[in-house]
Amino acid sequence: MLNFVLLILIYTGIYALMAIGQNLITGYVGLLSLTQAGFFAIGSYATAILTVTFGWNFWLTIPAAAILAGFFGLLIGLPTLRLKGDYLAIATLGFGEIVRNILNNWDSLTNGPMGIQRIPMATIFGMRINPYTKYSFLVMVWIFVIVAYILFERLAKSRMGRALEAVREDEIAASSMGINTTSYKVWAFVLGASVAGVAGSLQAVFILSVTPGVFTFMVSIMVLCMVVLGGMGNFKAVILGAFLIQFVSYFPQLVGLSNVIPPQFKQVLFGFILVSMMIWRPQGILGREQRSAPKKLFRRGGRS
Repeated sequence: MLNFVLLILIYTGIYALMAIGQNLITGYVGLLSLTQAGFFAIGSYATAILTVTFGWNFWLTIPAAAILAGFFGLLIGLPTLRLKGDYLAIATLGFGEIVRNILNNWDSLTNGPMGIQRIPMATIFGMRINPYTKYSFLVMVWIFVIVAYILFERLAKSRMGRALEAVREDEIAASSMGINTTSYKVWAFVLGASVAGVAGSLQAVFILSVTPGVFTFMVSIMVLCMVVLGGMGNFKAVILGAFLIQFVSYFPQLVGLSNVIPPQFKQVLFGFILVSMMIWRPQGILGREQRSAPKKLFRRGGRS
């Protein structure tokens, strides 16, 4: 029982990182992206290849994974930002499938469907962070989540965050006020992809292996469910959504019903959550975080 609880908390942290990135793209800019699984895969394979093939230290692979995922976020962001709604979702979904198929067929680099095995454990000050005991790994993952949360919260309260929200509310009005909407949307893709790449690195050293079959379309749907369930535009809410989705995913194993409930039940459940939230509570459990205008914009006496 305790082992399952630790597992849920670890995966909550890993997926919360992806959900934070998804929230920046979808919750703040209003772009329906379904490609977090692709960035997740890029980060995982970057860490796996650099540690196993080239002998890099795990901590050096994290910035490499973030930069590589962010670079692909730039590549997918620039040509697809002319698209909106369903068309953007289909294009980003296609990118995720392209990444998975490349990983599945580039045998010389990724070992094809067999993936990469025997990834070395992360170490700090000469001590191994053993994913099998889980406690130390849990602490490491949640340190990353806390750092990402603080950074993205500060970004949301900054000039850039207000510009992203303006783009979401009315892109034409934002553009007329001098906001470079294309630049901000691309930056949202780059930052959202980078944090997903970091999540992929953590996934690689937790499982100690990577295979293309893990990074399916359902990963992107799961991350989107976390954002919708918790509340778009609220970073605390998407972390809560990540916990709830992971708890529901592992609930059959927790209660010993994994042999009774079919694996497809998870896909049905995610679809049901999305539809239900859109109908009855589109703002999510906690809703969008309301931000007031900076106080320095106003002076006493009502003058601005």
